[in-house]
Amino acid sequence: MPPATPDVLLLDLDGTLTDAAPGILNCIRFALDSMGVEHPDDAAMRTFLGPPLVPTFRDHFGMSPADVDTAIALYRERYHDVGLFENEVYDGIPDLLAILDQRGLTLAVATSKPTYSATRIIEHFDLAQYLAFIGGSDLEGIRHDKAAVIAHTLAELSLLGRLSDGASIIMVGDREHDVHGARAHGIETIGVLWGYGDADELQGAGAVALAATPDELGLLLA
Repeated sequence: MPPATPDVLLLDLDGTLTDAAPGILNCIRFALDSMGVEHPDDAAMRTFLGPPLVPTFRDHFGMSPADVDTAIALYRERYHDVGLFENEVYDGIPDLLAILDQRGLTLAVATSKPTYSATRIIEHFDLAQYLAFIGGSDLEGIRHDKAAVIAHTLAELSLLGRLSDGASIIMVGDREHDVHGARAHGIETIGVLWGYGDADELQGAGAVALAATPDELGLLLA
């Protein structure tokens, strides 16, 4: 079980706070169609929800580094204007964040989505009021995996005076990449089941607990 009432909670964005699936999948399809690359069926496409875009285009479609760059540029062309807001907050999330904030937890987002996009989404849905920091990847592709994003987020929280030595930290996410990225820093993860992963994936990756609803997550952190 995770430690009760951790000092710091790191939150994934897509599949954890918001359901970004329509926008992400529509933008991946747009990129593939623009490059003349056939895309798989909807079930296979949903497996691309959560992981960073670089390994998705590289590993699943066998793209060269140059083609990956092209695919990401095309993805962002649609995403920044349209796909960003093909998105909605999961039921219960605003109430949960308000409760955790009132309990005195330091809340921060750690997402593989670029910080620019993540910030626009979080501000659009009025969730920024609960967050000490929004940590994301960079547009240059240097900080793109979850472990690097978490390292960046922890460093910024420390600079902001929100992370003290010996503070207890928990990651919350819906995919194995969240679990592995947190483990690289010795941080345990609670897996959520309302997102894009499932219990087998999260438990197999080493999640210390699972929550089926935001209310259950709140109870685990009480």
